[in-house]
Amino acid sequence: MDKEAIVVKKINSQGLEIYTFQQNAADYISLTDMARYKNADEPKDVVKNWMRNRGTIEFLGIWERINNPKFKGVEFDAFKAAAGSNSFVLSPQKWIETTDAIGLISRSGNGGGTFAHKDIAFEFATWISPEFKLYFIKEFQRLKIEENERLALGWDAKRMLTKINYKIHTDSIHEHVILPQKLSARSAQIVYANEADVLNVSLFGMTAHEWRIQNKNKEGNVPDYANVYELVCLANLESLNAEFIRMGMPQKERLIKINEAAIAQMWRWKARHPSPTSTKKITATCAKHC
Repeated sequence: MDKEAIVVKKINSQGLEIYTFQQNAADYISLTDMARYKNADEPKDVVKNWMRNRGTIEFLGIWERINNPKFKGVEFDAFKAAAGSNSFVLSPQKWIETTDAIGLISRSGNGGGTFAHKDIAFEFATWISPEFKLYFIKEFQRLKIEENERLALGWDAKRMLTKINYKIHTDSIHEHVILPQKLSARSAQIVYANEADVLNVSLFGMTAHEWRIQNKNKEGNVPDYANVYELVCLANLESLNAEFIRMGMPQKERLIKINEAAIAQMWRWKARHPSPTSTKKITATCAKHC
């Protein structure tokens, strides 16, 4: 199993504890746990019996062809031709190793067993019992709703963190830029805008004004449409910029350093998670925004 397959969670359905985890943003569910509804003592035999069916092999093959470019179709055809006969036996492990399947995952040791992508797990639930399937799907959906609510709360928390850090950031500007230079109120506003744009340009590749021109039908500002990764990065950049201001670093130098920090952070997240918004190197346009 991929080492990135992380958080193990549990679904309680029909008196069973059914374990699930996510791998590459896909949900995998324990067929072994589900099979205990049919045979509590020998759940592995239930899974093997299900895999003897020709309809099961056809379903697994179609799923793999849709979702797995490395699926070995020739080997699948051999299994399909033999499926349904009295002598046909196929274990999940043999299916995975022979066809390079990704829809099933076999885990050994404590908490092991056969896990399946949720599409396949729902098909397995149909074979076990229509009643079991309905109750199981209901509990699975409830779990996903709870996960989405937690993610939404996490997004709100990141926005709050950004707002708190923004106050630290603007307080630093007030103490170390505005007061020593004795700027007018209007000039102070310009400094604030420019400092915000140091962050906007570093992370999003445009100033707030440029964003509003490109998004005339949208309300709010650039960070209001940022994803969680960008918001965390923005919060870090705000603290970093405040420290650079305390050091007396010129804005042009800060812009370059903050952009480099933004690129480094976002690329680290990109290595761990699929497709976060990339940041643009702005050295060539630095003079325009500084």
